Amino acid sequence: MPEFGYSIIDLDSEKTVKASGRELRIHFKHAREVCNTIRGMRLDQAKRYLNQVMMKKRPVPFRRFIKKAGHRRGMQKAMVGKYPVKAAKSVLNLLVSAEGNAEFKGLDVDRLRILHSSAYPGIKMKRAIPRAFGRSSPKVRTLTHVEIILEEKEETTEEAG
Repeated sequence: MPEFGYSIIDLDSEKTVKASGRELRIHFKHAREVCNTIRGMRLDQAKRYLNQVMMKKRPVPFRRFIKKAGHRRGMQKAMVGKYPVKAAKSVLNLLVSAEGNAEFKGLDVDRLRILHSSAYPGIKMKRAIPRAFGRSSPKVRTLTHVEIILEEKEETTEEAG
């Protein structure tokens, strides 16, 4: 069993929790855009957003992989968007796992923010598709690693005085 590390180090273990999904069968490009979109959101806000993506109510803005992608309405910072349902479901499962880790640690779930979320390609599964006349074509499936780190933020209240 391999030892997986995280791409971010030097975290305060008292106020942060981690969750990772390794070798997930989702598209890397979709997972990357979903992770970039939810980075910095509060936990409840991100869960609500991912549920709306899965119901195809709100699109995920695609900023990098946009060739031949259609425009979607309701976008603020980008014109191109998609509804990556499978990637949103996997990232939502990771958020629920991280929330459970936070409850186990005794952190306040209402004050959690997504400090770090990233997706990167994993191993490549190489197979062959049989073709006519005894030939074959390669079929390569890239798996995806996703990491989520939540941080408990202090509530800032300004006092008038």
